[in-house]
Amino acid sequence: MADLNHVILIGRLTRDAELKYTANGQAVCKFSVAVNRRRKNGDQWVDEPNFFDVVLWGRSGETLNQYLVKGKQVAVDGELRQDRWEQDGQNRSKVEILANNVQLLGGGQGSSGSSTQGDGGFTASRRPSEVSQGRGPSANDGPVDDGFADDIPF
Repeated sequence: MADLNHVILIGRLTRDAELKYTANGQAVCKFSVAVNRRRKNGDQWVDEPNFFDVVLWGRSGETLNQYLVKGKQVAVDGELRQDRWEQDGQNRSKVEILANNVQLLGGGQGSSGSSTQGDGGFTASRRPSEVSQGRGPSANDGPVDDGFADDIPF
């Protein structure tokens, strides 16, 4: 079986995104997403937050940076990347999500809207050229007629 490194998260931004540029001018947008895990503690259900650092490179990062504000709900599709380094004689490591696709969902924390596209939904992909190079359809291409009727009885 082949190895697989794929992550899909839906959560809320814990802070505004930061946009920086590398020495050669490449844009790097970094943000953090909180995802709640619901578990039972005795007789009560409690939310246990998990925090994930996300990195979005290139034009997509530049485009989305202004919309990635604290409290905004987002869907992130990407892969895990582990960085390792040595600091003060100690080996350190950090796992980040290298985003391939980020979609804005709903409004911020205080927004009453809950639709995924009607309320400012926007999608940016790290590799927009994949579709134009014939690598298959994308969710951004619009509705696809799959030949099934909408009158399925269940």
